Amino acid sequence: MGVKGGCEATVHAVRRFLDSMPEDNGVIKLDFKNAFNNLNRSRMLAEVLCYIPEIYKFCLSSYSDSSILQYNDHSIQSVVGVQQGDPLGPLLFSLTIHPLLKSLSSPLEVAYLDDVTLGGNEESLSKDIDVILDKGKELGLELNLHKCEVISSGSLLMHHPVIGTFSRVKVEEGTLLGAPLSTGSAMDSTLTARIEDLQRASKRLILISRHDALTLLRFSLSAPKLTYTLRSSPCFNHLSLSKFDEQLRVCLSTITNIQLSDVQWKQASLPIKRGGLGIRLVSEVASSAFLSSVCATKILQDSILICTDAVNDSSYLRALSFWTHMYNCSAPLGEAAYIQRSWDLHAIEDSYKQILESQSNATDRARILAVSSPRSSDWLHAYPISSCGLHLDDEAIRVAVGFRLGARICEPHLCPCGAVVDSRGFHCLSCRKSAGRASRHHNLNDIIWRALAKANVPSVKEPPGLLRSDGKRPDGLTMIPWHGGKCVAWDVTVTDTLANSYINATSISAGAAAELAAVRKSEKYRDLPSAYDFLPVAIETFGPVNETASEFLAELGRRISAITQEKREASFLRQRISMALQRYNAVCFRGSFSVLDDAVYEEAYPYLQINDSPVRHQQKISAHS
Repeated sequence: MGVKGGCEATVHAVRRFLDSMPEDNGVIKLDFKNAFNNLNRSRMLAEVLCYIPEIYKFCLSSYSDSSILQYNDHSIQSVVGVQQGDPLGPLLFSLTIHPLLKSLSSPLEVAYLDDVTLGGNEESLSKDIDVILDKGKELGLELNLHKCEVISSGSLLMHHPVIGTFSRVKVEEGTLLGAPLSTGSAMDSTLTARIEDLQRASKRLILISRHDALTLLRFSLSAPKLTYTLRSSPCFNHLSLSKFDEQLRVCLSTITNIQLSDVQWKQASLPIKRGGLGIRLVSEVASSAFLSSVCATKILQDSILICTDAVNDSSYLRALSFWTHMYNCSAPLGEAAYIQRSWDLHAIEDSYKQILESQSNATDRARILAVSSPRSSDWLHAYPISSCGLHLDDEAIRVAVGFRLGARICEPHLCPCGAVVDSRGFHCLSCRKSAGRASRHHNLNDIIWRALAKANVPSVKEPPGLLRSDGKRPDGLTMIPWHGGKCVAWDVTVTDTLANSYINATSISAGAAAELAAVRKSEKYRDLPSAYDFLPVAIETFGPVNETASEFLAELGRRISAITQEKREASFLRQRISMALQRYNAVCFRGSFSVLDDAVYEEAYPYLQINDSPVRHQQKISAHS
């Protein structure tokens, strides 16, 4: 089940025991002083020989003699405890204390490594504490009385001389393994602490690159920060979750420098494959996380509670009622109930449907369909590594997120071509005089050419002698057959998803612009000799790629993987293409403003060729006029 599954099962079992225990019962949390470092090695080796003789000789060679610890000029003989950093350490510790746990008589006995929890009435708990005090010394374990706790609702367990020194905690204040055991004050303090952490992080994330900050927010500081709490504790209807979501919204706006409307924030909270940024709302995830965790650990919970009267899980029933009422559908059954995605799917689909239906024009429908199509968002899956060309500058991130969410990213203004650019800046993606069009084309073509070279497929750019009817050449040609004994000639084209000529098609079907562009490109090269196969590589500004090109890239990635033994080469290739697309979208956007001096523009965008600078474009416009 894994480490997290074991933690969650332990918390769920103790919570169920607390919910159903009589008033004269309680739960004790035990803490040992420096438990791993004080473990008796002789007893440890004896248990290994008894239960796992296959590794006994290895453990004997590691722990039969004392080890030497160096501190400056001093040498310390280490004769007790498992060695720090030993991968077998948790297993050896658990084996050693297992006989001690079996000798206890309380109805509830569960230990997660050195965190031991007992539950029962005063008599059984007092007896077990005496056993632990007595036999624990033989194992090298000594209770840390100041950190032990008694969780109960009454004046229980005050007569025993040792238990009387333990800290007393009310049920609503109890925690176990870092997770609240109820929806009381412990839950309040835990969630408040997470909100404060996020507030502190939002002030620090603006001090680093926006691409790095967005990655950290997605993978570390948003819902993942609360995942363990959401899965272990019944916090699905807690008010603090909405506060955490609001702070997430503020944090995203701060990082991207974009003011988000309610609809745009809802889209941002969707998974990436559904057109969002993958920054999930914890208020939506909470019930799904808790329900899937309870279902996945049910068998282990029942094993822990086998000697108790805890049968029903009231928190699970409340969560199931909450989830069913919210999404008005039946719960997943069988093994599907173990997977959080199965529960979460209904929330995702409902949100996506609401966002799509709320769009009042074809432009927004086309935008959402495009960014939610397969492989259109690979740039969001790439790690921001500058040396691999996978890092976007701050402005490129702002523009990429703004285009994706349809947010306001500028003031309305006139493009150098004379057209009006609205606050969302979409005009720059289809402007015929847009800066960077040639450089974008060359860059994408170069990525494919280099990928072919990496796959040991020699190729040439703009092959001489291979002409279409108007005298133009394809972008490249493989010098050896690609398949069926034929070489492949390819040609790259980038088309705007929201262009007037495509909007009717793209507002109905994602990737329609790429497919139409591919058909037109194939028509132009229909007169190529039959000894060659022509491959149109049509890419939309919002990410979709035509189907034949997508299959080509997948096969190209597979061939590279066969050489490098890296299974993710196809994903890496798509990420480089997607990243280049976002980078040049930002160049196009910047070119829609008043003309800059060439030197200033080249310093801001060193990858842009001089012939594509705004000054050169303005000179061309003037000359044409």
